[in-house]
Parts: sequence; C-alpha cells; structure tokens
Amino acid sequence: MDAQVNSSPKMPEGTKPPSIEKRDLVPLPQRGIQTTAPAASKATLLHNRWLRLALALLVVIGGAGGGLYWWLHLPPELPAGIAFGNGRIEAQEIDIATKFAGRVAEILADAGDMVKAGQVVARMDTRDLSASLKKAEAAVLQAQRATDEANANVVQQQSLVLLAQQQLDRANTLAQKGAETREVVDQRRQTLDAASAGLTAAQYRVVESRHAMESSTHDVELTEVNIADNTLVAPGAGRIQYRIANVGEVLAAGGKVFTMLDTSYVYMDVYLSTTSAGKVKIGSDARIVLDARPDLAIPAKVSFVATQAQFTPKTVETQSERDTLMFRIRARIDPELLRLRADEVRSGLPGLTYLLLESGTAWPARLQGRATP
Repeated sequence: MDAQVNSSPKMPEGTKPPSIEKRDLVPLPQRGIQTTAPAASKATLLHNRWLRLALALLVVIGGAGGGLYWWLHLPPELPAGIAFGNGRIEAQEIDIATKFAGRVAEILADAGDMVKAGQVVARMDTRDLSASLKKAEAAVLQAQRATDEANANVVQQQSLVLLAQQQLDRANTLAQKGAETREVVDQRRQTLDAASAGLTAAQYRVVESRHAMESSTHDVELTEVNIADNTLVAPGAGRIQYRIANVGEVLAAGGKVFTMLDTSYVYMDVYLSTTSAGKVKIGSDARIVLDARPDLAIPAKVSFVATQAQFTPKTVETQSERDTLMFRIRARIDPELLRLRADEVRSGLPGLTYLLLESGTAWPARLQGRATP
C-alpha cells in the first residue's frame, strides 16, 4: 500500500503559524446575499421621495390655480343674437414714397411720430429741377418777346394793307377819268394782295408765338409741380411706423421713405362660421374688446363681409378651427372716435370682436360701448 503524500509544506518544529489580522480579511461575495445600505443612502432616498411628492403637490396646486383664474375671467354667456371672434387691431398702412428718382436731402420725422395731413416729413434734392425751372422761365420770356414782335408785325402789315388799298382806290378813280392806265391799277391791286397775305402770315405768327409761350408756361408749371412732389408730405393724420431711408441715400422712383399708419382707418378682422356669418350685415353694430383693456368696449361697424369661404389664418390657436372653412368679417372703428383719440391707437393688439346678428338683440351691460378709458 502506497503511502499518502501530503502536499502541504511542513513547518519546522517549534515554529508558530503567522497570525492573520482582522483587517487583512476580505469578505468574499456571496450569491443571493445583500449587504445593508449605509445610513447616507437611506437619507438620500427619503429626500428624493419627499421632493417628488412636493413637485406633484405643486403641479396640482398650479393646475387648480390656473383653472380658477380661467373660471374667474371667463366672460359671461352672450345672448343668442351676438357672435364673436378673435383677431388683432390693424390700421391701414400707407407708404410715403418718392415720385422720381433722387437723393434724400432732409428727414423731418421719425418712427413713432404723430403727423398731420399735409405735414412735411422729408425733402428730396431738387437742384437739377431748379435749374430746369430757370430754363423754362427763360423760355417763357423768350416766347413773350416773340409774341410782342409778332404783334408789331401785324400792325405793320395792317398799315401796308391800308396803304395798298388807298393806292388802289386812287388808281381806279384816275383810270375812270382817263388819267391813269389799267397797268397801274393792276399793279396797285397786286400790291394790296401781297400786303393782305403778309398780314395773314403775321397774324399766324402771333398765334404760333402765343402757343410757344403757353408751352413754355406749362413747362414752368410742370417743373414747379415736380419740385413740389419732391417734398414728401403725410397724406393724412397718423403715426409713422417705419423709417426706411436716411439722408444722402439715392432712391429709385417709388422708393419708400416712411410707412405710416392711417389712424382714421382702424379695424379688426375676425372669422365666423357659415351659420353666424350668414346673419352679419354690412353696417351692423359691433364691439371690439382688447385683451389689454377688457373693461373698454369700443364701438364699431361691420364694413366688409367676405363673399367666399376660406381657411382661417394661422393666428387662430386651435387646429379644429383652422381646419374649418370660415368667412372673414371686418369691423371698423368709428373714424370720428379715432380722430379724437388718434394718439391712443395701437396696431397689433389682440382682442375680441362682438357682432350683432339680430337688430333686436340688446348689448349686454359690459358691451354697451363705453368710449371713455
């Protein structure tokens, strides 16, 4: 029987095995056994749980607050004969542009300024037109002198005709007495005919010179008009919205210098469905209420009703409304009211337009049309 071989090394006699410290022991991972989380991890989990709970509570409170605000600001229900739509206040835009190509010489207004009808807002360089005006005025003087000369020629020819007539009469008298020959009579008649033709030509030259003077006068008037047209004025009362050109810039004919808002033509376009738009009549009453002034109802009149249906513009918020064919309705604010409060017009403000569909329907108290702020 073979002796069993021990692979463990033998320790010398009298030697103790080396001691093993506790810190030298490394725990081996055991399958299926979880170690206990430290205290810091428990605190972090608890903090995250409370944070999620607080966020959820804030969301609930915010939603409740938003719903309450919407409910409190929800407008009262309207009578059956009144419809409404949302839109934006718009004013008619007018471009102040040059009539001729030229250089901007002077700018007398800026964006945001209120201007009156006929107020000068810019001037173009008119030195070339001024030179043309002087030339045309000189042509008028020349034509006037030519007219005076032609009139003098007419007087001269009239004298020659009178002399030729007298000579012919004398020759005829002498010929009847036998003291003059027929040859002399014929010569006197030819002299009279030549003088008469000269008088006719002189009279024509007078007419021609007068026409030339009138033409030169019209040239002067045209040049004066062109110079006046190079002084740009506001076509009506309104506010300058954009300043497009500056002093020294060369503009082509029709080049824009300003864009102004005509404060006498302010309106709001809204879109209504077929059932409502079919009852709206041009000239019927309307009320405009701006989001910035919900306490103010601005009187207006329906000035336009579209004859064809169309898709509503992108400014309508809901997709369902944009997908529906609607009719465009325009409500225009009373021009007299705008004249008194032109400085308060603000284009682009959103709001609602309420339209009276039935003439017998009374406006609610909040839409009575208070014109005072």
